[in-house]
Amino acid sequence: MTDKKIPYLLALSPILFLIVLLSFNVVMYDNAIGGSNQLALLFSGALAAIIGICYGSKWKHIIEGISNSIKSIVPAIIMLLLIGSLAGTWLISGVIPTMIYFGLQIINPTIFLFATAIITAIVSLATGSSWSTIATVGIALLGIGTAIGLPVGLIGGSIISGAYFGDKMSPLSETTNMAAAISGVDLFDHIKYMIYTTVPSFIITLILFLGIGFYFTTDISSEQIEKALGVISTKFVISPWLFLVPIAVIAMIIKKVAAIPALFFGTLLGGVFAILFQPEIVIEVSGASINSISSYYMGVINAMIGDVNFTTVNASINDIFNVVEADRSDLLKSGGMYGMLNTLLLIFCAMTFSGSIESTGLLRRIAEPIVKHAQNTGSLIATTACTCIFFNITTSDQYMSIIVPGRMFADTYTEKGLAPENLSRTLEDSGTVTSVLIPWNSCGAAQSAVLGVATLAYLPFCFFNLISPLMTIAYGYFGIKIKKIHSA
Repeated sequence: MTDKKIPYLLALSPILFLIVLLSFNVVMYDNAIGGSNQLALLFSGALAAIIGICYGSKWKHIIEGISNSIKSIVPAIIMLLLIGSLAGTWLISGVIPTMIYFGLQIINPTIFLFATAIITAIVSLATGSSWSTIATVGIALLGIGTAIGLPVGLIGGSIISGAYFGDKMSPLSETTNMAAAISGVDLFDHIKYMIYTTVPSFIITLILFLGIGFYFTTDISSEQIEKALGVISTKFVISPWLFLVPIAVIAMIIKKVAAIPALFFGTLLGGVFAILFQPEIVIEVSGASINSISSYYMGVINAMIGDVNFTTVNASINDIFNVVEADRSDLLKSGGMYGMLNTLLLIFCAMTFSGSIESTGLLRRIAEPIVKHAQNTGSLIATTACTCIFFNITTSDQYMSIIVPGRMFADTYTEKGLAPENLSRTLEDSGTVTSVLIPWNSCGAAQSAVLGVATLAYLPFCFFNLISPLMTIAYGYFGIKIKKIHSA
């Protein structure tokens, strides 16, 4: 907490400094989660701390703020590590290869993007978790789309669009409950009011993906797909029984089992199914030459922790689809927990920056004049939406992008005679969905790591996430479905 009022431009300087460094790093390194960006966040956090101390903040208070900021993402860290280990056991068990195998036979390339958005929307709506959806069916759908020749950024955009639609509309979603609670709105009233903006945004998204599907004709023949299926089935035992593993995880989350224990159970179940269905692969991953309990244990643990890459299979599939060297991808590969460490370091540095700029009072100083610009309903909703996006960029956390603007604007909505449903809807339409579009935000970094697709690669194709804030702003300016506070 500062003793003197900080000049506005000076309060804004850590954010401007961060933007300059990140822009420079993107040009020089072309890596959204590289060490250069992590240092940019730390340097900007240090600048915020120096400014804060110069204006009366205590170092102890700043460290406490950074500590609290990091504590807030501990569940996300655990989830990311579990997602890495889950991907490993689901790969060696044949779960992911089986999903790809059947998916290649069922899904038509023309409607793949359209179908992907719908599938992930349904799963996310049922589970209330975009993260779990992307980490399970999302990975398999990415593999299928890659195999039929679609750009990974486009596939990632369709996966994320569907997953975040379902997340927003699910009563099981943490962000949906949070937005309703912060605004003082009944949960189902909040969901009902979101339908007006969310459904049209998703319909437009589906139309765009359907149109792109017809535009992106693929040269992949049925003969090539049959050859690829043969390569996969030669390496792995393909069985519908393997679908029990993802079904069990999804069922647990639907039954309101917390995501962390559900993912942990899914990881262990994947390991058990690996030993039952793919014993030779488990032995191969263990590095041992004989079948034994210790070899099985080592194989499963190695898949959970480290890199698993079936290079021969991946090379064969790339050759079948005539993929040029520059575009070659590893369809059947997992980085395990180790593969998540770079992302976790980025999130850790982002939350250090967030804690520093918030505890010094710089963030509050930046936000002060923003509320004053909201003169009418349209400008108020637009300002709220832009503030949510701003907090996603600066605090690197989607929860902060809901909580802080929710508190900032609650009284203003009441003063202007607007029902709190307008605020809760705007928080979700702009805070929840844009978090995944920021490379250093915990959501953006996480989904980029899970899918293996750079945030800036999928960003242009996350149509739902891009349209939602624009839709809610348009409703505000045109006065569409703006609920008023009725006098008793």
